[in-house]
Amino acid sequence: MLQTVIDDLLQRQEAIRARLDQFLRLPSVSADPAFADGMRAAREFLLQWLREMGLDDARLLDGGGQPAVFASWNGAPGRATLLIYGHYDVQPPAPLEQWRTPPFEPTVQGDRLYARGASDVKGSTTIALETVAAFLRQPGGCPVNIKLFIEGEEEVGSPSLAAIVEQHRDLLAADAMISADGGRASETIATINVGARGMTGFEVALTTADKEVHSGRYGGTIRNAVHEMARLVASLHDADGRIAVPGFLEAVPPLTAAQRAETAAFGADEVAFCADVGATPFGEPGYTMRERVTLRPALDVNGLWGGYTGAGAKTIIPNEAFAKVSIRLVPGQDPAQARQAVCDHLEARCPPGCRLEFRFGRDGSPASSLPPEHPLFRAGSAVWLALSGQQPVPVRLGATVPITAVFKAMLGIDTLMFGFNLPDEDVHAPNEFFHLDSIPLGLRGWAMLLAELGQLRPADFDEYRLRPGMA
Repeated sequence: MLQTVIDDLLQRQEAIRARLDQFLRLPSVSADPAFADGMRAAREFLLQWLREMGLDDARLLDGGGQPAVFASWNGAPGRATLLIYGHYDVQPPAPLEQWRTPPFEPTVQGDRLYARGASDVKGSTTIALETVAAFLRQPGGCPVNIKLFIEGEEEVGSPSLAAIVEQHRDLLAADAMISADGGRASETIATINVGARGMTGFEVALTTADKEVHSGRYGGTIRNAVHEMARLVASLHDADGRIAVPGFLEAVPPLTAAQRAETAAFGADEVAFCADVGATPFGEPGYTMRERVTLRPALDVNGLWGGYTGAGAKTIIPNEAFAKVSIRLVPGQDPAQARQAVCDHLEARCPPGCRLEFRFGRDGSPASSLPPEHPLFRAGSAVWLALSGQQPVPVRLGATVPITAVFKAMLGIDTLMFGFNLPDEDVHAPNEFFHLDSIPLGLRGWAMLLAELGQLRPADFDEYRLRPGMA
């Protein structure tokens, strides 16, 4: 059956591309309420698509935010049940003036398909759904039982995901999960994702006075809020780029020889990596670029503002300044403890007469890990070996996929990230694109993966399903 499914998928590539184009034209931006109609249209599009596949239980799961889209197929008695994850929301398209083509009008240039969401992650989500549909067109159906979960809030940190899972634990119960999010680390080296960094963060406000004042009258006599905030955030790192927050790195385990060997397999050119975005190398001494971006934590100021930023001059001393901070976490770090360490550091260095106010969202997500002996790892490795002729190199993502930690903690299941996007595709930036040759490769890969997992039984996952939550 496997070859029949692959042949069917490859023969239908024109129709699959047309479906993907429809999906990409829907402006499903979760961060901006102005795109509410686009979000609604994307959900309706997915529900109709799933029903056309023959899934009569397609529905929305609402946790108080943007609903997720769900459907299932349970026609493989005695076989494992796999939850398949994707997300339909995308990043805002701004700044629009930097797009060479309209962000919500898919455009092919050479071997690239340009559109917002093409890489993250409508391209890989389409590959996953089309593969399931191809199996369902066969007399025997899928080799595994399937539950499809297409989230609508991944790009804003999945704030209502836990509520959705809490309300629908039985509905979402599965043996393991495959994520269409989390792509390939290299176009030439076969890789298999074994985890992702976690994330937490906060916003901080600094106040120095009751109001802003005239710099001619008060200049040199009181503290300037923007100056003080700049000093505070600069204290988060030492001059070499090492995180300087007391206690922050204590829970971070040293890198193993195997981890260093795996990251070295890429032979990454740090200068070229940085030059690609017009920057120069900088970061924690003693670690390669690849180690810093996947195996070490990161602490970044994402935004810093205060005072007058409009046209012309306004000679005032600002009384308020603000900063947004994000923290990428590695296994061993607790999101709440890491965030508290950074807040304590800022409080300890806040000068007399200044006040700090911290604003927190949700607690954040810990780093996720897939054990190398896990059935998902073995199946994914076998597929990549067959696809590429290479034994895949285990890699971790530098980014965060909250679903992996949430589903492990609440449902006890592990995740294999099996997306087909590539690192150069300008994710979250203007001119996002998807390599067109990833589509046939992904269709073959997903078909092979589902067939490989079809050889397993639920009992093969018991040891891992009962394992405590990931570090």
